[in-house]
Amino acid sequence: MQITGKIKTIIKKTGAPAVYYKLNKLQKASYNKFLYKLSPVLFVKQRYTDIYGEKPNLRKPGTFSEKLIWMMLFWMHPLKIQCADKYTMRTYAQQQGWGHVLPKLLGVYENSSEIDFDALPDKFVLKCNHGCGFNIICENKAELNTEKARFKLDTWMATDYSNVAGEVHYTFMKPRIICEEFLEDSVNELPTDYKVYCFNGKAHCTIVVQGRSKDGHCDVWDFYDADWQNKLPYGHSSLLADRTVPKPEAYNEIIMASEALSKPFPFVRMDFYDIGGKAYLGEMTFTPGGCITREFTDTAQKVMGELIALPQRVAYRSTIQSA
Repeated sequence: MQITGKIKTIIKKTGAPAVYYKLNKLQKASYNKFLYKLSPVLFVKQRYTDIYGEKPNLRKPGTFSEKLIWMMLFWMHPLKIQCADKYTMRTYAQQQGWGHVLPKLLGVYENSSEIDFDALPDKFVLKCNHGCGFNIICENKAELNTEKARFKLDTWMATDYSNVAGEVHYTFMKPRIICEEFLEDSVNELPTDYKVYCFNGKAHCTIVVQGRSKDGHCDVWDFYDADWQNKLPYGHSSLLADRTVPKPEAYNEIIMASEALSKPFPFVRMDFYDIGGKAYLGEMTFTPGGCITREFTDTAQKVMGELIALPQRVAYRSTIQSA
């Protein structure tokens, strides 16, 4: 640690901020990985404290974030793991009679070397099933650097995403690469996201996410009630925005599918797209933002926290035995 500190001091003095930042990031990542292996609970408590400036109450969780964290750490139900997995979630949706809202599956691969890019259409999406942000969005195959794409996929496939934010359920997923059809709206942009917050099979609100970048980042999002009648004071950035978003054509189908598929779960976020008036299911998310974000207002934390009735604990060991 002393040697690392001296190196950091030298780099800082010689005016290489990018290198200094990267060194700090690597050091933080190593510490996080160590702390997670030591105890996922300690890791998540530290992450919560770093963001909120106080420790979470996991003995008697009350806020939305605290209850999400509790379920993330202590509720390893096998169906939750199946549905959080972007590949096995498809089987669940089909079994429940909602296979028609899934994007077309073009391929499933154990590693990147199995991908035959020549056989794929000009536009497609590659994603890893066991994490967040593991996506390659190809809008023109002729411009895709396939070697770089394979390198990214192999890196993601070797990543245990649970180390990033303490989302323990990712540990129990078999890593796969899936290829799905490319979805685009009428103006040839990445489609708007409609993220429905569901509690025990009842839709409570929908987040509209617009202007997504290919890496999934977006600063434009608004909360609407489930009937799309009113904007809700749930997001700090949304409160400052003077804009309205029209209800999507497929919204009724989005709500019907969300409520049908979310029935077994105390909470799940159902992520949908509307393409030409047809609903498409992107994924089911149980730990949005790793359960910890500054974006939610106190109102959101209170109201949505009260909507979650915590289930009985399901330990890691029982999850492994049932897998």
